[in-house]
Amino acid sequence: MERLQKVIANAGITSRRKAEVMIEEGKVKVNGQVVRELGVKVGNSDKIEVNGIELTQEVKRYFLLYKPRSVMSAVSDDKKRRVVSDFFTDIPERLYPVGRLDYDTSGLLLMTNDGDFANQLMHPKFEVEKRYIARVKGIPTKEALRKLENGVMLEGRKTSRAKVRLQSFDKKKEKAIVEVIIHEGRNRQVRKMFDIIGHPVQKLSREAYAFLDLKGLNAGERRELTHHEVKKLKALTQFGDKKKIALLQN
Repeated sequence: MERLQKVIANAGITSRRKAEVMIEEGKVKVNGQVVRELGVKVGNSDKIEVNGIELTQEVKRYFLLYKPRSVMSAVSDDKKRRVVSDFFTDIPERLYPVGRLDYDTSGLLLMTNDGDFANQLMHPKFEVEKRYIARVKGIPTKEALRKLENGVMLEGRKTSRAKVRLQSFDKKKEKAIVEVIIHEGRNRQVRKMFDIIGHPVQKLSREAYAFLDLKGLNAGERRELTHHEVKKLKALTQFGDKKKIALLQN
């Protein structure tokens, strides 16, 4: 027996928090009866309906996608732009992105129908690291990069400490390549951080998420995560820092 909101989230319908709202709004039925209480538990034999549609518990799937630029991190778009779900038309399960990458940012994006898993990874308290490579205008000084490392004021709130490294620069073309590792996920955060220090991002890619990277993939390609990789990702949200470091090294 599991809590109703967890079952809905695990089915890939929505997040657990949104499932709770839907229950309270009377949009969920169990065995034909509207349920508004969050503590209700259900089993495999119970018939669950969300907005009039019967819930079927899907097999959990976990994918790594190399998202190209000019693709929305969404399952649909009213402007008819390409979306990440376009790369999974052959997969019967309904997959959703874990977090998002900007339309004009390429790189590693996780896709799953496991809502609980996605929410755990996205929760800021678990500090899952993401590594970006940014091509920026101009050549940032050590002092400017140190500001990013220490945190800058962004929309009234200081960003968490980051790891920043100047990889290369071209004085003639007035551009530089900078590696940035953060664990936050605010909207367009990396781009806004570089705007603050006066070096706008010209091109941005997320190269790694925790211990996962894009090795062996080209833009638009995907691969399914192994059982071991899924287990390690779930463990990152359940253990302390020392244990997490050990997990990332294994």
